[in-house]
Formats: sequence, structure tokens, C-alpha cells
Amino acid sequence: MVQLTLPKNSRITTGKTWPKPEGATNLRTFRIYRWSQEEGGNPRLDTYFVDMDTCGPMVLDALIKIKNEIDPTLTFRRSCREGICGSCAMNIGGINTLACIYGMDEVKGDVTIYPLPHMPVVRDLIPDLTHFYAQHASVMPWLETKTNRPKEEWRQSIEDRRKLDGLYECVMCASCSTACPSYWWNGDKYLGPAALLHAYRWIIDSRDEATGERLDDLEDPFKLYRCHAIMNCAKTCPKGLNPAKAISEIKHLLVERAV
Repeated sequence: MVQLTLPKNSRITTGKTWPKPEGATNLRTFRIYRWSQEEGGNPRLDTYFVDMDTCGPMVLDALIKIKNEIDPTLTFRRSCREGICGSCAMNIGGINTLACIYGMDEVKGDVTIYPLPHMPVVRDLIPDLTHFYAQHASVMPWLETKTNRPKEEWRQSIEDRRKLDGLYECVMCASCSTACPSYWWNGDKYLGPAALLHAYRWIIDSRDEATGERLDDLEDPFKLYRCHAIMNCAKTCPKGLNPAKAISEIKHLLVERAV
């Protein structure tokens, strides 16, 4: 079940059913969440019918087709279409993922699409990620150094570079954090899987010289320790990453430092 943050005193209602395209015989039904801050009122699920014979294989292809040919008011984020930018993250058939790399053949029956769970909605499938980005910025997601800058580059061994694999690939789509119950309940204090994965990426970077400060900042009852390792983050990550493992590694580093 999708745990949405609904407008106050509202409920999801049945919305408009759009006409089926004439002459189409290979139809797929899409039920899509609609709501905007400007219009207010109850959120609704509108129903659309897409001719699959003239549509690409990904969910994003269908959304673009709906917007271009059926309902130009439908609103969603998208950019690269290659799973790189993270813009088109949404909940598709109960799974947080990227619409551009999620095939329609992975969804059985009607395709139901909601915005990411437990995020305020700006309009339709667009969540407000202001707080999410602020949490990411709080972990200092950049190389912090104290020694003089080298003339050419900060060198790193092959072995040290390999430690960053499975971390740097994160596209900040927020699929993991919005699938995490601890983030739903304590999102104002708990940094969440995405921010903590990025924190670990810089903590273990051999070129970084602020490891102590980074660990000091995370040694907090809520920022880090609200993670209970239920693994929703790893299960839903469209890039196949494991934020829970990164969080566990941060905890181990804090324990080792205390010994």
C-alpha cells in the first residue's frame, strides 16, 4: 500500500476517465494520481488508455504519450531518460523506481502511478524534495581537505577507488528514503538512506581529510541510529545500491573509534 502524504482533511477520489483512442486494439489502462497546490480539493485518480502499439516500452514513454496526446495538464519530472538524473522517480505499481528504466512489462494488470510516498506534493507526480536536498547538503557531499591543493589532482590508489563502488552511482532520486518507514516517522531528524549513503561515500574517500568531523556530526540518536535495517532501501533502489550496508559501515566506524 502506498503511504501518501495527503492534503489535510482530504481523501483520494475517483477522477476523470479519458476516452479510449479510436481504432486501438492493444490498450493498457493507467490510473494516475492528480492533485495540485493551486487547485486544492481532494486528490484523485484519473484513468487513461494507451495504445501500446504506438508506445515505447517504459512507463515514462506512456506518461509522455499521455501528456502529448491525451492530457497536457498531467505533470511529472523527467530529463535524461537513461536512469542517470533521477528526475522521474515515482511509485509505480507499489514500487518506488525510475519511470524511465521501469518497463511496463514489469507491471501486471492496470498501471497505477503515485508520487513518491510520504513527501508533500507540489503537483500530480511531483514531490517537494526541498527537505530531502537540505539533508543531503548537511552531510557535506564534497571533498573536504586541509592540506595544500596539489598542482594537478588528488591522487588515489586503485584499491581506494574501488571502495567507492556502489556509492557514487546514487542519482539522488529519493526512492530509497521514501520507502523507509523510519524516514516516514522521523524524517525531520533522521537523515535517511540516501543522505547517509552519500555521507559514507565521503567518509571512506581516502582523499578526504574531515573524517572525524563527519563522524562526529553523525553520532546522534536520530540522524543515524533510526535505521533498523529492514532493507526497503536496498530492495527498491533502481540503481541496485545498498544504502543499509553503508549505514551499517558508519555504525561500525563509530564503534571502532570509541574502543
